[in-house]
Amino acid sequence: MQFTIREGRLTDAEAAGMICYEAFRTISQQHGFEPDFPSFEVARDLLLALLSRPDVYSAVAESEGRIIGSNFLWQDSVIAGIGPLTVTPEARGRVGRGLMEDALEHARNKHFAGVRLVQAAYNNRSFSLYTKLGFEVREPLATLQGAPLQIDISGYNVRPAGAEDANACDSLCRKIHGHDRGQELRHAIAQQTAMVVEHGGGVTGYATLIGFMGHAVGESNEELKALIGAADAFAGPGFLLPTRNSELFRWCLQQGLRVVQPMNLMSLGLYNRPSGVFLPSILF
Repeated sequence: MQFTIREGRLTDAEAAGMICYEAFRTISQQHGFEPDFPSFEVARDLLLALLSRPDVYSAVAESEGRIIGSNFLWQDSVIAGIGPLTVTPEARGRVGRGLMEDALEHARNKHFAGVRLVQAAYNNRSFSLYTKLGFEVREPLATLQGAPLQIDISGYNVRPAGAEDANACDSLCRKIHGHDRGQELRHAIAQQTAMVVEHGGGVTGYATLIGFMGHAVGESNEELKALIGAADAFAGPGFLLPTRNSELFRWCLQQGLRVVQPMNLMSLGLYNRPSGVFLPSILF
């Protein structure tokens, strides 16, 4: 198949959104999992939002004037995040690889320290592609979902995050990951989804959202328990938890949360082993 790759436009959202929805629905149902996008409209609206953001590089693959795939590079941190990458069934293979290579070239040209993504562990095709391109699995993850826990952790106060908390949260993220996610955090504060945990007189944990699109960090598992326990809902398919954190994973299961699907956090370039506990987003 002959194809070209160009930068995405707002008018691509409808066609690219349908490809995105169908691609995720098909692969998840083949393996007995619920799709990440419950409807075409949800996929279209996400892509519309990404195509309108100046901090997200979008790429669209075309063949004979028809869109056959798309990919996105999130550029709001020193680490870039990739996804969602989706193509039509007949375009699998070379087109998907071409879109990934285009995103990685863009990341190199922008001098990002590293690139990361989260991949559905049951998707052998994408797992193989990313590995061939140089990505390494850093954390096996479980997507967790269930009813809100409505649990308070004694001594760990959870409240909405405000603009005045941003610097303390950035400092905590740098302490744990070696870099901050300040722009993402400030966007969540503006959207009123971010929460902080206070313990011992200071901010010791925060979350942009307990859900698919949110990340969290804490000095200990108690901060993450407090954030998970205070969440009104687990947005999207659920929140992502590193399964090597067996204490927190076990605690979540004991509270009645269930595993929805396995995933992998993968990276290329700079990766600092976290020095504290965390929940990644679907980006990283």
